[in-house]
Amino acid sequence: MSTDTHDGGTDHERGLIDRLRASPFLSELLANRLAVTGLAIILGIVLIAVVARVTLSYDALTASRLGSTVVSDRAPPGWLGPAPVDQQLFGTDASARDVFRRSMYGAWLAMKFGTVAVGVSTAAGVTLGIVAAYYSDVVDNVIMRTMDVLLAFPSLLLALAIVAIFGAGLWKATIALIMVYTPRFARVVRGAALKVLEDEYVEATEALGASDPRVLARHVFPNTLAPITVQSTLNFGLAIIDLAALSFLGFGAQAGAPSWGLMLSRGVENGLLTGQWWMSFFPGFMLAVTVLGFNLLGDGMRDALDPRMRDAVD
Repeated sequence: MSTDTHDGGTDHERGLIDRLRASPFLSELLANRLAVTGLAIILGIVLIAVVARVTLSYDALTASRLGSTVVSDRAPPGWLGPAPVDQQLFGTDASARDVFRRSMYGAWLAMKFGTVAVGVSTAAGVTLGIVAAYYSDVVDNVIMRTMDVLLAFPSLLLALAIVAIFGAGLWKATIALIMVYTPRFARVVRGAALKVLEDEYVEATEALGASDPRVLARHVFPNTLAPITVQSTLNFGLAIIDLAALSFLGFGAQAGAPSWGLMLSRGVENGLLTGQWWMSFFPGFMLAVTVLGFNLLGDGMRDALDPRMRDAVD
């Protein structure tokens, strides 16, 4: 094997890049314009979230500025007409706070808590699904019947019930969503794992004396990554919507937090019916665009991973 390097790269690194370029999944994904559009949207929102986290102060965004000589409450966006001093791009809300900066910071809150909700529920669901598929019988029945009970309730209703028990707050709302999403991942992964366990190489590995954790980690889990990835991507958009819905209803973000859901709630309450549409429009628009990005990417990944979907499109 050649070990020469080119521009500081090893044969292994170049081989990895070549495999990625030749990957049917990657080529199919990049050929899907809607998926690329969704990926671009997500990257843009992530950039906005990082910039907001680095440059903006949470305390300053939550504090009311009523009585300030610089800004006025419910001021329209500056580009709509004559602007007072320090006019904000998206206008101000009923507490004279900058809607533009609060909408930007809302992207950070959405990505932060959405990542936690989807990440933890994915890890828990994958573990439960693989264990249920591998051990079957009693273990499978106990795990999956518990998941079925949780799946029997509408997701938002179950999340509301959990938050009502443990109290309001973004972290508690996130924990509620973790409990709601885990059964979905468990069921999807269990189905994929059962197919993998039917393959002969898994039986051969077990016959050679491989331990259960090794079989699960080295052979079963890697072959269930495709449905896990698609489900996680689609669930990310759903998590952002559900977090916004819980905040809108008063069970999520509290006390003036720059959360898109809470901003929508206060905008509808204080401005939408009286003509100050900007207080709810801009956070709602950013919420819709973010969820659209994840849905487009998730659909594109599903089409790229499932040959039957590609054949149907063709």
